[in-house]
Formats: sequence, structure tokens, C-alpha cells
Amino acid sequence: MHFKYCFHHKLTSFCFYRADLRYNVTLLRAKFDENKDVKDLRVAKQLYEDGENFLFKSMHPIPKKFPHSPGGVAYGRVVKVPDWLLDYWDPIEKAAYPKYFALREKRKKEYLEMWDKKHGRPEPVER
Repeated sequence: MHFKYCFHHKLTSFCFYRADLRYNVTLLRAKFDENKDVKDLRVAKQLYEDGENFLFKSMHPIPKKFPHSPGGVAYGRVVKVPDWLLDYWDPIEKAAYPKYFALREKRKKEYLEMWDKKHGRPEPVER
């Protein structure tokens, strides 16, 4: 059981005020520090299981999740369209935005020249 996991799944859902949160984090850190030097694996395993049971029993029924984090309500809503998709536009569609596509072609050409200067062209494969 990791301190950070306990902190996020227990305390952030219950503590709304920063002072309460910091106080409870201090208590939780003290519990972890009490047992940090346990060398006996049987005792460590028992402490781990007790900690998991305590966390499971005291977890918030609806844990707090940030909107854009995995599991949040806004996660994955805005899809970032890859740039190469614009290469497949029909010329009639590109005609609606002539300045943009002219600049885009210029930048693509500059990028390819920079790539060739840095890495060189691959040798053609003979078949």
C-alpha cells in the first residue's frame, strides 16, 4: 500500500478544507513512518493487508476524480486530430482555406528539407 494511493483515494474525497487535508495527511504519514523499518516479512504482509482492509472500509463511495483525468467526466472528450489527416482532404475542401494550405505545404517542404539535412535520404531498395 503506497502513501500516495491512500492519500488520493481516501483523504482527497473526504477533506474539503486544506487545513483538514494537511492535518489528516500528517496523521497518515505518521502511520506509514511507524512501520517503515519492519524487516519481518510476515509482519509486513499483515500490516499491508490491514492497511488495504482499512482503506477499503473507509473509502468514499464516490471518489473524487479530476475531470480530464482517466475516469473523469471529461476524459477523452476532445479528440486531437492528427495532422496527416489533412493530407487526405479533397482539393475542393482545401480550396476553402487557400492561405492555410499554402502555408502548410511550405512548412511541410521546410520540414522535409530539415529532415534530409539531418538524417539523409534512405537508399532505394532494389527488388
